[in-house]
Amino acid sequence: MAALMALSGCNSSPAAEGNPAPSEASGSGGAEAIVVRVIDGDTFKASIDGEDKTVRLLNVDTPETKDPNAPVECMGPEATKGLEQLLPVGAKVRLELDVEPLDKYGRTLAGVFDSAGKLVNAEVARLGLGVPVLFEPNKKFYPPVVAAFDEARTRGVGLNSSSVACLPSQQVAKATLAVETLAAAPLSASASELDRGHAGLVTALATVAALKAASKAKDSVHWAAYRTSQVAAMVNRLDSAATAGAARQTAIGAKKKELAKAEADAAAAAAARQAAEAAAAAAAAAEAERIRNLPPAPAPYVPPAPAPYVPPAYVPPAYVPPAPAPNPYPGYTGPRCYAPGGKSWRPCSKR
Repeated sequence: MAALMALSGCNSSPAAEGNPAPSEASGSGGAEAIVVRVIDGDTFKASIDGEDKTVRLLNVDTPETKDPNAPVECMGPEATKGLEQLLPVGAKVRLELDVEPLDKYGRTLAGVFDSAGKLVNAEVARLGLGVPVLFEPNKKFYPPVVAAFDEARTRGVGLNSSSVACLPSQQVAKATLAVETLAAAPLSASASELDRGHAGLVTALATVAALKAASKAKDSVHWAAYRTSQVAAMVNRLDSAATAGAARQTAIGAKKKELAKAEADAAAAAAARQAAEAAAAAAAAAEAERIRNLPPAPAPYVPPAPAPYVPPAYVPPAYVPPAPAPNPYPGYTGPRCYAPGGKSWRPCSKR
């Protein structure tokens, strides 16, 4: 431990005062240590002067695997395995401290150089398994870690991979696609199908909300792996999906009300029809009962047979000569001039 205490004197070194950081292959200064075991992607146990100490790599942060209050994070096991390959058990390393030699957990904060003089902190970042992190005043190894992580971004490896399903970029694509697919599907005429669609949206939108919240977390290793423009693009897609999902939920609600009204109308119509049928059945039963209680019908009327027709005997009418026309000129016995029809006459003058 005496070697580490001596290292703490480097707080007044030029690098700590803001001068350029040492190269990754720097071989000067530092305390020798032997790797005992790797704890996670940025922490390991080392034997220093025969005493085991926990060493935390400075200026690089990897996904968690040992947090008792959180599940193992995406790429956490990979980061641990990566550090195990960089720092195999028994390997000799050199530790360089910065301004603050210990963190609040009592871990030694150091830049770790392997036997070839490579800065392990930067190598973790170069594999894409850790992101640059700056906790003032310790910034000595930040520049080489940033440069190494830029290489990982360019190569699309580790936390920048496009094929690891649990990383934010893939999670955003999956969650937004789920919302977009549900939002674009035709509205079903089945209430149960609408309920299933709504439940799917609730789940997908919860994932969208969780991803958006994670994008704003200051301590998120995974989101810190992306450039600002990439984060903005993913957040915009999450916002668009959230808007589409909310609109779809509103449409589902309106459709369910429509279906409920149609169902209520159909039930009312069925009830009215059943009531009408019951009333008709009751009326038919009453009529049947009335008919059943009627007195016996009278015997049918049989009219008497008609007498045979005997035509009367023909008797020709007796001739009755017409009565002579009355004489309008009493005592006149001269010639008569009859009016047309012979019913009236007048004396005719003699010639």
